[in-house]
Amino acid sequence: MGIILSSDSLCDLTEEIKKENQIHTISYHIILDGKDYIDGRDISPDELFRAYQERDILPRTAAVNVGEYVSYFQPWVEQGHEIIHFCLGSSLTSSYQNCLLAAETLGHITVIDSGSLSGGIGLQLLDCRQMIDAGKTPAEITRYFEENRAKYHASFILDTLDFLRAGGRCSALVALSACLLSIKPEIVVHPEDGSMSVGNKFRGNFEKVVGKYVKHKLEQYPDMKTDKIILAYAGPEHDMIDKVYQMVKEANLFEKIYIIRASCTICSHCGPGTIGIFLETESNCA
Repeated sequence: MGIILSSDSLCDLTEEIKKENQIHTISYHIILDGKDYIDGRDISPDELFRAYQERDILPRTAAVNVGEYVSYFQPWVEQGHEIIHFCLGSSLTSSYQNCLLAAETLGHITVIDSGSLSGGIGLQLLDCRQMIDAGKTPAEITRYFEENRAKYHASFILDTLDFLRAGGRCSALVALSACLLSIKPEIVVHPEDGSMSVGNKFRGNFEKVVGKYVKHKLEQYPDMKTDKIILAYAGPEHDMIDKVYQMVKEANLFEKIYIIRASCTICSHCGPGTIGIFLETESNCA
């Protein structure tokens, strides 16, 4: 039997990319106005943003529980497959621990703490697919990602801090100060465990800030890998991500430029207008 490549759905890869790379996903829960929805199945990012704009309601998220993971993995285990599953960074969710418990229950499951989110997990999945196709074992693949997580760089720029504040990752005072000073912070994801902190603070209208952010990211790393880059947006508007794509394309650095839209789980914490850039370096670096 073969190796099943799997991930929490907030890797945010498109259905086309997942199908091409044989990637399976399991979804988080979205709690909106007291109702429980399955991300990507029962609710869309556009519905989240409408609830915020029209009724001032902010969503919450809930992790995949142990029983859900067991039900998800069990058919593959019974068929004799090995499974490699990538989880959202362990500092951000209980899903990682829940997945470990499910793996202990069933066996034949390798759980990898991505130390990342969204396109950061997406990059790891695409690399993992190449490793599986090259005949690497689950043990070899696990060792690689444990030793090389700091090659994967995830960051995003926010138009509003309301959603981050609602999720408890930003104080009301910080959000108000940023608004009054027209500051748009870069949020950097730390690959050790997926924790986040503020990177650069850009000032100005959002379009100008995004341009500065893209330029900064493309110049930040001297040993950037050029085979692929992932650009993510929360939406619903496409204009900004189209401009980001053009900037990256004109830089003529990357063989493949993937565009993905953030899942409801990611959108619940970052809000509309968010732009993310996910890339790799040849060496582990901060």
